[in-house]
Amino acid sequence: MKPAGDELTPDGGEATTAHPPVEQLIGLRREDRPDAVVVHVTGAVDGLTATRLRTVIATALDRLDGRPLVLDLTEVGFFGSSGLRALAEGTEQAAARPGFEPLRIVVDHNRPVLRPIELTGYDAVLALYHDVDAAVAGTVAE
Repeated sequence: MKPAGDELTPDGGEATTAHPPVEQLIGLRREDRPDAVVVHVTGAVDGLTATRLRTVIATALDRLDGRPLVLDLTEVGFFGSSGLRALAEGTEQAAARPGFEPLRIVVDHNRPVLRPIELTGYDAVLALYHDVDAAVAGTVAE
């Protein structure tokens, strides 16, 4: 009898219990523009990756110098409760700064990011936009 960890997957491949590296699950890129600090997020925001998002938000808040912070979440395929907590914490950090301005969040209509934000009521606290240019300008895209 084989041990459970020695079983094959349904497609005949070797079973594995290892998770992919966090870097494969989320991509974070900060863009320092003259008119804004834009953080582009790709992949999944969940319990494994939300800490990295929190760190990037905190670092970006320290670099604003009067510019808005824009989080582009249009390339996020999964957005869990840990991601919501990261946004809530980022909002609290932003509110504690002089000249408070809400985080500007870029989401498109049918993404898995928008629904959790709306269901939790965070859309009343966060400034939501449909593209980065509108978020930087602070104008709501219709």
